[in-house]
Amino acid sequence: MQAIRSRDTAPERLVRSLLHAQGLRYRVAARPLPNLRRTADLVFRPAKVAVFIDGCYWHGCPEHYVAPKTNPGYWSDKVARNMARDRDTDQRLEEAGWTVLRFWEHEASAECAAQIAVEVMKRRAQAALADRKKE
Repeated sequence: MQAIRSRDTAPERLVRSLLHAQGLRYRVAARPLPNLRRTADLVFRPAKVAVFIDGCYWHGCPEHYVAPKTNPGYWSDKVARNMARDRDTDQRLEEAGWTVLRFWEHEASAECAAQIAVEVMKRRAQAALADRKKE
């Protein structure tokens, strides 16, 4: 278990590289909400966008998840708890006004980065418009 990376996986690094090349800056493996003990893979704080790049096995990908043959009760329960925690995290962040973007590790990194960039730019534009209305 200690060999399994919780951050800096190859798909995460590739998406981060593509976003950085577009001039976007973000926090890595950060808590979107200080009182929520969960970290997102990428956090765009001012835009309130949290990005998760989920592993197919650990988060129960509908396309690629294969139930374990060794100790199936424990591992299947663990994956089910991970999925429930993911849904809870999404709900809490959305209630706090955040946009949550989730991608599977098998999705094309360029497409993920493009979707993230569009959402961050959209949220930044909305925030700028709201600031102008306040003035």
